[in-house]
Amino acid sequence: MSTKAFKSDKVAQIKEKIEKAQVAIVTEYQGMSVEEITKLRRALQAEDGDYMVTKNTLAKLAIKGTNYELLADALTGPIAIAFGYGDQVTPAKALSKFIKETKKGEIKGAVLDGKFLSAAEAKALATLPSKAEIYAKMLGCLKSPASGVANSINAVMSQLTRTMAAVRDTKTA
Repeated sequence: MSTKAFKSDKVAQIKEKIEKAQVAIVTEYQGMSVEEITKLRRALQAEDGDYMVTKNTLAKLAIKGTNYELLADALTGPIAIAFGYGDQVTPAKALSKFIKETKKGEIKGAVLDGKFLSAAEAKALATLPSKAEIYAKMLGCLKSPASGVANSINAVMSQLTRTMAAVRDTKTA
């Protein structure tokens, strides 16, 4: 395969991932071994994401004309891009966890909903709850009043039953 064909194929791969992505996070992978990068890639794939090591020039060509064009300034040095296809928060959580465990790599920036996030903002993204956690909290909030009413009615009925049992016991005695 010629170099030009390889590069155009790589640009097409990046473009395909970007079109599906909800979030793209640029990381520096310097100091990571191939095994560590593979481990990180598997962790992101388990969370409906992907991790791609790429050349800056190819990434800049791929993001041209997309919402992720804002990443161009972060594409310096040895970089890799983490993509999140489902939830926007889980890739940031997986990256932060990996960086904390291995003490290797660094988040350089991200694009979320057409807005560029600095490194600090992208790291803060990892502290937000995921969609599943938010849904669980909302369901708990919606369920709480109904549970309270049901428990109150149950308590009244239980008290009534205990009172009637006490009256019965005093009459039979």
